[in-house]
Amino acid sequence: MYGRCQYILRDATKAEDAMQDVFAKALTHWSEFRSEASPLTWLTRIATHHCLNVLRAERAPWHQRFARETRARGEGHGGPQLFEDRDAARKLLAGLDPETQQAAIHYFVDEMTLDEVAVAIGRSVPTVRKRLAAVAALAGRELPPEGGTT
Repeated sequence: MYGRCQYILRDATKAEDAMQDVFAKALTHWSEFRSEASPLTWLTRIATHHCLNVLRAERAPWHQRFARETRARGEGHGGPQLFEDRDAARKLLAGLDPETQQAAIHYFVDEMTLDEVAVAIGRSVPTVRKRLAAVAALAGRELPPEGGTT
């Protein structure tokens, strides 16, 4: 699994983290395993989907912004800005309907795929995609610009 994750992510540290996440997901979803394929095939599929989601999330504008801010602050030090970011995210979510809140949290925090989010909230993938696009647009308008405050 580590080799698969490293091949997709091209980063040893990210691959280690992803491998741990893959095994955690496998343990959590063991009841969903169907014996149509080998466990290795099933794990490889989970690893591939997880790593592609990691790459997709890294390309998202919100992720790039928060990743730069985290690197600038240094590890383990959030300071007042960390609390401001959390408050801004909570305010943003508070303005959304509960179903869109769930979709955003499943996708951006839990790193679920669009398919998984659609199943979790009982909507179609295009509907989930539209809701997440609305969240991203709202975040672009509501969250303070990089390095700035509201």
